[in-house]
Amino acid sequence: MHQVGIRDEIIERVIARRGRLHLFDRFDPARTAVIVIDMQGTFCEEGSPAEVPLSRAIVEPINRLNAIVRAAGGRIIWVNHANQSTGNGGSDWRQFFDNFVADDVRVRTIESLSPGGAGQQIWSGLDAGNDDIRLLKNRYSALIPGSSALERVLRSLGIDTLLITGTKTNVCCESTARDAMMMDFNVVMVSDATAALSDDEHRAALETIIQQFGDVLSIDEIAERLMPQD
Repeated sequence: MHQVGIRDEIIERVIARRGRLHLFDRFDPARTAVIVIDMQGTFCEEGSPAEVPLSRAIVEPINRLNAIVRAAGGRIIWVNHANQSTGNGGSDWRQFFDNFVADDVRVRTIESLSPGGAGQQIWSGLDAGNDDIRLLKNRYSALIPGSSALERVLRSLGIDTLLITGTKTNVCCESTARDAMMMDFNVVMVSDATAALSDDEHRAALETIIQQFGDVLSIDEIAERLMPQD
């Protein structure tokens, strides 16, 4: 997993601005959910068209966090990415596939992201429970209108605190976290259960989130905040 943290100058800036580093002292497990983003074959498998190599290193950390949250009474929500093929190399997300994906990988990526395809499987080694919720999204953010049913599920369950995990830290995880904060959810980016293509991109996302959109905590720090008060 990534071995970088938030820089001291950013920590000092955050404290100077709001008087404290971390936003949350405790979490109500009944109102808390782990959101596991894009931990699927398309992004985790070696040689896949959108591989994030470090995603494989966060399998055990995600399992550990999920076990902690389940035991406390929280929920686990798996959000995988899927785009519908429209034939002839097209997709229902033309803006992305026509402009950001090279011709030689477009077909492989669309095939991998097609609903029901092999790339949709939750990655090997991840412990998905029978009571966990599984959703699909079709844009970077799981909360942008039309992308997924995540907001409806969260509101119906009374969940207001999202622990964001998965990949990429600076793309789908960050996009979902930004929208969540602006929709009045409490947001935590889990620093040791998210993965990007580089340390620099990972750290940049964490620093953006803690300054403007939520909190950044490790699994150990989350576990302490989920423990019952003495």
